[in-house]
Amino acid sequence: MAKEDNQNRTELAALGEFGLIDRIAEKFSTFKHQETALGIGDDAALMDCGDFYQVVSTDMLVEMIHFDLSYMPLQHLGFKAVAVNISDIAAMNAIPKQITVSIALSNRFSVEALDAFYDGVHKACEVFGVDLVGGDTTASNHGLVISITAIGTVDKDKVVKRSGAKSGDIVCATGDLGAAYIGLQVLVREKQEFQANPQMQPKLEGYDYVVGRQLKPMARMDVIHELGKVGVVPTAMMDISDGLASELLHICRHSKVGVNIFEDKLPIDEVAYENAVEFQLDPVTAAMNGGEDYELLFTIKQDDYEKIKNLPDIHTIGYIQAEEKGKNLVTKQGNVYPLQAQGFTHM
Repeated sequence: MAKEDNQNRTELAALGEFGLIDRIAEKFSTFKHQETALGIGDDAALMDCGDFYQVVSTDMLVEMIHFDLSYMPLQHLGFKAVAVNISDIAAMNAIPKQITVSIALSNRFSVEALDAFYDGVHKACEVFGVDLVGGDTTASNHGLVISITAIGTVDKDKVVKRSGAKSGDIVCATGDLGAAYIGLQVLVREKQEFQANPQMQPKLEGYDYVVGRQLKPMARMDVIHELGKVGVVPTAMMDISDGLASELLHICRHSKVGVNIFEDKLPIDEVAYENAVEFQLDPVTAAMNGGEDYELLFTIKQDDYEKIKNLPDIHTIGYIQAEEKGKNLVTKQGNVYPLQAQGFTHM
């Protein structure tokens, strides 16, 4: 391997994950095949199959970066690894059909451990109605690495990208936000206490909801089906993996718009709110920047509001505005602050 010139070296942290993605995408902005309809930059790629698009998304999970096996059971990890990929398919308003699962693992893992992981994968396949059709297995010098590709389909007139939001659109979020981050704080605390005293028993009473949101998130395919039933196609959509603020900024960037989000409209579960206060965390900060909720963030035309207003678990939290008006959080007191993405940094 040639020696690197340190004088011309740029640290990955200087770019960040999305800067790195943009840098890579610049080199591959033109396609060699007419079937390639959408490449790098959205929740999934699109392949033109005539009457419909095939939707393809890949995610990688790395031990001690994305998960910690000291508090993440292998069955839960198998389920979560699939769910986070299905969530990307949902974000394109598509229906998942198949997955592939590739893993690299060290010799500290037994056959029984691998069985437990694939039990979780199998459960997710049952829940989300997908087929496991392949993958790869290899050795790892240290830890566990998981890479899953999810494949789905969507009618051409129903596909949703990040780039379709227009001024006046209503911003919606599903479920509740921040609980997964709070659940992570509970698990980290329990790990620290166990390391200090291996005889202690986990103290998880009262934290079932937030811990469950961290260990076993659900891709919101139920919402995709409900929107389809009432005939609503969002104008833009993403899943919330890195925090609400980060995802809002992505939609604004791709759609070239601004946004106003209202603090008093943020969906925060009551138990999660109380748990956050106990941990001296601001529940709003957890909701805006916590990440790993895997809820859906989407925009709709104002004319579609009547169709979705009575659907369960969909909350209207703001509206899209002209780009020059900014991207803001409006507090309960009416103060306006620019949105800042402070969620998980991958680089």
